[in-house]
Amino acid sequence: MIIRIWTAEAVRAKAEDYRRHFETRVVPHLRAISGFKGASLLERDEGAQVAFIALTRWSSMQAIHGFAGPQPEQAIVEPEGRAALSRFDDVVRHYDAAVEEAAP
Repeated sequence: MIIRIWTAEAVRAKAEDYRRHFETRVVPHLRAISGFKGASLLERDEGAQVAFIALTRWSSMQAIHGFAGPQPEQAIVEPEGRAALSRFDDVVRHYDAAVEEAAP
């Protein structure tokens, strides 16, 4: 499994806008892509800002190409997402899941 990792920040007043965008627009879009295995949006309160880490899980780099196209390290941030964020990475990182354990 490949984990795609991307980070961003939003001012506190717009953090809920990004959460809603991720849940109602991003995740449904990803579900339709072959090889998509799941997503998590992590957040941390940093005072005036809320930091986000988006983790998406994929069966292979080929599956990621189905989402990201020929440059899989390029971040894909829709205008609605951009409007809610004060900062975001232009690139993403991909990691092989070396050990993954789910609770029974």
